[in-house]
Amino acid sequence: MTTQSDSIVELGDASSQESDARPKRAAAWSPRARARLAGVFEALEGSASAIPQQAILGGMVVSSAAATATNILSNQQLYWLGFALSVLGVGFHLAWAFLFYQLMRVVNRTIAGLAAFAILTCCAIQAVTALLYLGPLIVLTRESSMTAFSTAQVQQLAGVFVDLNSRAYQVDLVFFGFWCILTGFLIARSTFLPRILGVLLMIDGIGWATFMVPPFANAIFPAIAIASGLAEIPLMLWLIIFGVNNERWKEQARLAEASPHAH
Repeated sequence: MTTQSDSIVELGDASSQESDARPKRAAAWSPRARARLAGVFEALEGSASAIPQQAILGGMVVSSAAATATNILSNQQLYWLGFALSVLGVGFHLAWAFLFYQLMRVVNRTIAGLAAFAILTCCAIQAVTALLYLGPLIVLTRESSMTAFSTAQVQQLAGVFVDLNSRAYQVDLVFFGFWCILTGFLIARSTFLPRILGVLLMIDGIGWATFMVPPFANAIFPAIAIASGLAEIPLMLWLIIFGVNNERWKEQARLAEASPHAH
């Protein structure tokens, strides 16, 4: 038989549980905090991807296959560091993609989903690029299993992997360009980030997408690099320093929930 005192105790327990849940809900990360974390991951991914491709491998590749092979073999620890950074870059990119999707889905869920698909494809190709980055070192250090080839042929095969790595990196840039175009559109349509950042990011994305035709992209690369610097660096800094406007993000989220068919 339940007494009145038992009911009061149960009500007190329920109230206590409800009050315990409130801090957990309050502890959820705000849109501004998630935006700042996205900016940090963007900076980490940019460094982790650029250093292996441009500074390490780019600094070792010369016109001669023999000299390139010598450079790689003479700097194996540095080369392995480049591979480790490439793998970390994939992880940073996935985290960045997830956080950006969380932020941008309140603008337009369909386009945010397409942007997420583009960046996930980009991450998959980025992982393949990291594997191909390791190819030249594996070929050059496995002489015992390459006895059917002369030294010159082994060096040429290592050069093929270097070229494949470069081609895969260019495909990676194409899908990154698609992400920039879609995300730039979302930023331009948002109320919680400066719209000029979205416009600049769309221009940047068009530049990267030209790597569908690598000779053309290489010919206009100085312009692509300028567009990239004007779009990606300001966006990264804005996210890290300012994040997003919490109230405007929440208002846009409420509007999205109120009119789901519009998104």
